[in-house]
Amino acid sequence: MEPVSFENVLIRRGFWEQRIRAVQQTTTWACIDECERTHRVDNFRRAGGMQPGGFEGIYFNDSDVYKVLEGVAYVLTQRRDPALEAKADEIIDAICSAQQKDGYLYTYFILNTPEHRWTDMNLHEAYCLGHMIEGAIAYARATGKRKWLDAATRALDQMMRVNGPEGQHWVTGHEELELALVKLYRYTGEEKYIDYARWLVEERGHGHLKVPLSPEIDPSNPAYCQDDLPVRELTRVTGHAVRAMYYYSGVTDLASILHEEGYAAAMDRVWGNVVPANLYLTGGIGQSASNEGFTRDWSLPNLTAYCETCAAIGMAFWNHRMNLLHGMRKYADLVELEMYNGILAGISLEGDRFFYVNPLASVGAHHRQKWFGCSCCPTNLIRFIPSIGGYMACTDGDALVINQFIDSEAEIAVGEKRVRLCTTTDYPWDGNVRFTFEGFEGDLPVRLRCPGWCTEHSLTLNGRAVVDYAEGYYAVTVRAGDALRFEMAMPIRRVKADPRVREDAGRVAVMRGPVVYCAEAVDDPGLPDEYFHAELALDRDAPLREEWEPGLLGGVVTISGGGVRLVPYYAWDNREAGAMCVWMKEA
Repeated sequence: MEPVSFENVLIRRGFWEQRIRAVQQTTTWACIDECERTHRVDNFRRAGGMQPGGFEGIYFNDSDVYKVLEGVAYVLTQRRDPALEAKADEIIDAICSAQQKDGYLYTYFILNTPEHRWTDMNLHEAYCLGHMIEGAIAYARATGKRKWLDAATRALDQMMRVNGPEGQHWVTGHEELELALVKLYRYTGEEKYIDYARWLVEERGHGHLKVPLSPEIDPSNPAYCQDDLPVRELTRVTGHAVRAMYYYSGVTDLASILHEEGYAAAMDRVWGNVVPANLYLTGGIGQSASNEGFTRDWSLPNLTAYCETCAAIGMAFWNHRMNLLHGMRKYADLVELEMYNGILAGISLEGDRFFYVNPLASVGAHHRQKWFGCSCCPTNLIRFIPSIGGYMACTDGDALVINQFIDSEAEIAVGEKRVRLCTTTDYPWDGNVRFTFEGFEGDLPVRLRCPGWCTEHSLTLNGRAVVDYAEGYYAVTVRAGDALRFEMAMPIRRVKADPRVREDAGRVAVMRGPVVYCAEAVDDPGLPDEYFHAELALDRDAPLREEWEPGLLGGVVTISGGGVRLVPYYAWDNREAGAMCVWMKEA
């Protein structure tokens, strides 16, 4: 199946419009200011001779600037902002000024040791190049301006001359370029980009990894950066969680486009290991801070869970692509889980503070921050949230497939038809969704996902029941002027963990619709913070009630009863500082 590009979807109102507005008005400018304050942008100006000085910061800081600009591009498609666009153009001019005559563009080596270019596979040259390509494509789509994209393709051409079938071996120590190459292939149609992505994937697992300048990387542990096995031999998830998700996203793209059955089979095996043995209820992945990644199956500690925000975003990337590959509901279900929990928890309601780490319990010492020395998570959030419309639907030949429920207007090319899809909903608080279709002639086949959490649902076409339902999708044929009404019951659900997860034995969590809930000490002050996560108990037989509270946390449905009051997990630590827990003792 083919994705629907972000610029074809306008978010109109409701849950996601609020968050995109916060990103536009607050997050973009906050991240731009931090990139200026920390000299991330100055590194480009200095490399381009626009100002004196050497490199400052972490070696891969270029990527944060690229991700911020990608987020700006997505914001501009939702709401034009001349001041924001002018600032983006200014930064792009600085980026392009730093490009070397041969096309190379990576400020760490340009300003430090140019002789070490392309000698250490962990120093993120390819990673940053991937983010530059993604951002430049998004900016060209949003504004029609190609200056940055031309610079990015020149930089890629330089890499391809040095590292490739006719050059030296290269393993991307931190994957990202692979999936960016697929985006560039889809944008340009040039086969050389998909061929290079495939070459990079095939380079892994053959002992080519070289990290002479990176003492923190142990070449004897190639699993850390997924270099332990060739792609077709993969059976389980390993290593650094974000690197893994970006790698699997690129491999899944290639499996889909090139019909590589070996790639697809490997991704199926790995997915079956991640889910559920390495997956938190919130969609978080990566249990350990020591490797920012995976440890062992069924070990899912709550208080020390790492669950990096970037890893949740990567999980959404991968599962979106798995849905495109297989057309199965379970993958879109996981994208939804990440959207409303694992990812969204990473940003404050105001859009100006962030979580890098997302535990499922806290003793009151874990709080959002304005910025981090390594700020990959804030800059990843800035590009994910305003591109949310790109996850709503996809096309399958002459059929439209609707996977997510977002109040929006979309113009979608489906086969030879140009379809205008309008979605009206207060999801995730309300389970009623209305779709209308305009702008085309003849019949349009539509498939509509019913979320896996939903057991009571119905679909009507112009008031008549639709009964064609199988494997998680309704199937219906519509014409211009038709209206679909989808109704999902959203009862409060008590959730138990797999018994192999020892940390959650005798405990219970609560969900409603796609939203995971948690208790905060600010609402349940009877226990000291240090005991809150361990001792807070929910009465097994007590009824739970829901209440819409428009004045709380930007407007949320709260759940109370059984001695506790619960709020959405994504919204915790937006009020008074204090303890939190998702998994409660069952009394």
